[in-house]
Amino acid sequence: MPAPLDDWSTRHSVLTMARRTAALVNVLDNDSPDPAEVADVLRAHGEADPLGLTTHDVATMRTAAALLREVFAAPTTDEAAVALNRLLREHAGPLRLTSHGNGTPWHPHLDRDDDAPWDEWLLASSCVALTVLVWDRQQPPGRICASAGCRNVFLTQGSGPERRYCSRRCATRERVAAHRRSRTARQPGGH
Repeated sequence: MPAPLDDWSTRHSVLTMARRTAALVNVLDNDSPDPAEVADVLRAHGEADPLGLTTHDVATMRTAAALLREVFAAPTTDEAAVALNRLLREHAGPLRLTSHGNGTPWHPHLDRDDDAPWDEWLLASSCVALTVLVWDRQQPPGRICASAGCRNVFLTQGSGPERRYCSRRCATRERVAAHRRSRTARQPGGH
């Protein structure tokens, strides 16, 4: 029996899909991501078992994630749109609706079919979500954390002041480091 529509639409909203994209880009950003960790992120964002991720699947997803990172690195809306248009042109198929033949609510896909490889699915579904965010907000959909020791991407969608860091932890670490530098500079003989 398919999930109730309210549950499904919450798990597959554009913002939820974009959050999933950021989480996958982050977990795939190391030399050899663990397939179990990648599967945990997928499950946490609504993908059902069995996932059957192989080491090869994760390696190709890592390549897709590196391409998606370019969208998060774009400093302007125009540059984010250029990056997304390139990814859509080079890695997405025609827009189609699917219910996966299992009673899932109809929703758009840009991958070639319901059995497309994980990397194709990641690029296509992520491009859909990030494109809608650019369209809706007229700003880049996310950023790369400004903390020197962090490479995480995050979404910038929401109200409030513009975010520079992926988390409070990174923001606090940078404020403490800046405070220490300013104290050292004010001390006699400080550099």
